[in-house]
Amino acid sequence: MNEIRLHEGELNIMELLWSNKVLAAKDISKIIKEYIGWEKNTTYTVIKRLIDKGAIKREDPGFLCRALISKRTVQNIETKALLNKFYNGSLNTFFSEYLKYQKLSPGELLELERIISEQKL
Repeated sequence: MNEIRLHEGELNIMELLWSNKVLAAKDISKIIKEYIGWEKNTTYTVIKRLIDKGAIKREDPGFLCRALISKRTVQNIETKALLNKFYNGSLNTFFSEYLKYQKLSPGELLELERIISEQKL
């Protein structure tokens, strides 16, 4: 399957679908208008783009929209893209550089240690 890359505007619509499972396009348009200020045509254009990319599907009657790709999948795709773009795909380089300049709380350090311990199993 091709990796679906989404821009910020598309992610706004996907967040609504991930939270609500199924929404009519007209309801998506109303919500987006209220929170982002997009006009109906803009929202419908972005919905069409998401359909074309295979990220959502349209069901009739009612132009109901449903996500075809999970939030976790999108997060994994975007994380890989970020690592490739800035760290030559190296998770080690990312962690080294990131942690070098961050002040982590004792709780955050314990959580990282727990995650690493689970990976060792």
